[in-house]
Amino acid sequence: MNWITKIIKAGEKIKSAIHKRATKEDIANSDWTSCCKGPILKKDLEKNFWVCPECNKHHRIKPKQRFDIIFGKNNYEIFKTPIPKDDPLNWADSKSYKERLKNARKKTGLECGMMVVSGSINNIKITAVASDFEFLGASMAAAEGEAFLYGVQHAIENQTPFLCITAGGGMRMMESLISLSQMTRTTLAINELKKNNLPYLVCITDPTAGGITASYAMLGDIHFAEPGALIAFAGARVIKGTVKEDLPEGFQKSEYVEKTGFVDLIVDRKELSKKIGTLLSILLKKNSAIISEQNETSENTTQLSKVAS
Repeated sequence: MNWITKIIKAGEKIKSAIHKRATKEDIANSDWTSCCKGPILKKDLEKNFWVCPECNKHHRIKPKQRFDIIFGKNNYEIFKTPIPKDDPLNWADSKSYKERLKNARKKTGLECGMMVVSGSINNIKITAVASDFEFLGASMAAAEGEAFLYGVQHAIENQTPFLCITAGGGMRMMESLISLSQMTRTTLAINELKKNNLPYLVCITDPTAGGITASYAMLGDIHFAEPGALIAFAGARVIKGTVKEDLPEGFQKSEYVEKTGFVDLIVDRKELSKKIGTLLSILLKKNSAIISEQNETSENTTQLSKVAS
């Protein structure tokens, strides 16, 4: 091999290395991510609650990162929830369902797509659940249903409000009707919360769709959503193809959904903890202004009774 051939081969190797596409794993393990103005350091994004300082895009984050923001770093208790038998239907497509579960657990460090915790805001104890989109798209199956029910049961037994942070594309079809039954189970669990007069707050994050939107995501006493979150049942192309009409711009984004009455508030991530604390103080009548007003009303009623007698 002469020197010219060596140079050509070396150049081809360099060219191949430059144009090699980064895998999802490479991107996940990198110190960088991208947003509106190109690359941005993950540590800089983290300092701003994983929200882009330029365009205010709320990047997807893991349940633990959410709870660190809401309750304070590691200032909460994580519960171990029941895990039913894996792959009850022996499902297989390009991969077996068991293999997909194994990969999802390794990737996220979770046994299922939901994390249940207990923490406090403004000295108010809260039971909360959040979904991890990296766990098979945060789809609902038997294990996630068990996690949700475990959280509701804990809230009822300890008389705490229940906060649900939603994400996911719907029910997990690898479990067929077992997954679809989680829509009914979560709905019945929420009814038990309401029978016990416990607040059920829903924070909708990007994306929330399918059977999740059609069940527990839309049954809250108060619904708030992060800016720009996708909130939908069917996909936009499916709807457009069905109704044969152009759809309003951004009609499945949280801002549009708020205008149509399905969401009560749009809340920036950095304001989430404060907003939840305020809402719960009002709902549980722990707000000082409300208490003083109630006391004043009670005193006036007593004085009127004395005058009347």
